[in-house]
Amino acid sequence: MGTARGEVELEGKVLVLRRVHVVYEGLDLDAEQRSTAERVLGFHADACPVARSLRGAVTVTTALA
Repeated sequence: MGTARGEVELEGKVLVLRRVHVVYEGLDLDAEQRSTAERVLGFHADACPVARSLRGAVTVTTALA
């Protein structure tokens, strides 16, 4: 399961989404699995259709809880 938090800024009189941070929670990982999951988080945005669509306009970051 994951929780996403968006950060919005005022641009003129319009609210604009600038950043999204996703935290993956509730994963029952041993040390080796956690290491693998953290490594995957480092490059998965390149294969994520949503992240790629937003690239350049919205910063997307991820983390494990």
